[in-house]
Amino acid sequence: MILAVLICASVLIGAASLFSGDVDSGLLIAVSRVPRTLAALLAGAGLALAGVVVQMAVQNRLVEPGLVGTPEAAMLGLLAVTLVAPGAALMLKMSVAAGAALLGTLGFLLLARRVPRRDPVLLPLVGLIYGGILGAAALWLAWTTDLLQYLGTWMSGEFSGVLAGRYELLWIVAVLAPLLYIAADRITLLGLGEDAARSLGLNYRQTLLAGLLLVAIITAAVVVTVGAIPFVGLVVPNIISRWRGDNLRRNLGLTAWLGAVSVLACDIIGRVVRWPYEIPAGTIFAVLGAGLFLWLLNAAPRRLGQRQNSNA
Repeated sequence: MILAVLICASVLIGAASLFSGDVDSGLLIAVSRVPRTLAALLAGAGLALAGVVVQMAVQNRLVEPGLVGTPEAAMLGLLAVTLVAPGAALMLKMSVAAGAALLGTLGFLLLARRVPRRDPVLLPLVGLIYGGILGAAALWLAWTTDLLQYLGTWMSGEFSGVLAGRYELLWIVAVLAPLLYIAADRITLLGLGEDAARSLGLNYRQTLLAGLLLVAIITAAVVVTVGAIPFVGLVVPNIISRWRGDNLRRNLGLTAWLGAVSVLACDIIGRVVRWPYEIPAGTIFAVLGAGLFLWLLNAAPRRLGQRQNSNA
């Protein structure tokens, strides 16, 4: 019911009224409103699922693709392919961005191996620094090549430019979600750590690489199409985990649903706050997500301490 209400609101709300008679309502719905709604749903679901995989891979609930440098690495790949082949097809740009995102994520994993795991807050802080370095490199490259406008578009995370024919790349999320469901039990074992996963017969490196490849493809598709949207992969999996535990197969559908609903709701809020102007959905979610992230930073150590005391 919540999803149906939000979909109806997204189709009806906009700068142009569907009932004024000044525009072709059917054309507006088919070309703009429905593609925009579907893009928000697919992007939110994809980022939420990517967040779960990253958290399992590093055994830390306070990280997500946006906190490990994945979007920034994808932007570096996009800048590189734009400079080398400005007229490249969209699929080629996404492929290069996905490859760069995978390399950036693997770089963080190598760095994470040297980070002490006693304090769960330390790893996301290292991820913020790592992502900041990659973002600074992307900003410098865009500034020296006069591509700041392109970089700003990829960083904004907004859906106002989504039209029919310009969002279909996001359907990759719908293709990858069943693959993630098939591998859900293996990815759940990643959260136990390398030694425990290997003792249960899991090919740890192969599963880790496959999961990170899914994360890279989803992140690249979202960045190429609508730009980076922070905190979705952090907030949504933590809400579901605190409610229903860490069984990925059981929680996969609900995680995707909550991610889709959250991003679509933020997009709608961005349309009505300063109507007829818009605030990017990424900005709305960043404000809400940052508040929850700060709460998680303060709450996680206490919860960890409580568990240790109860175990003792």
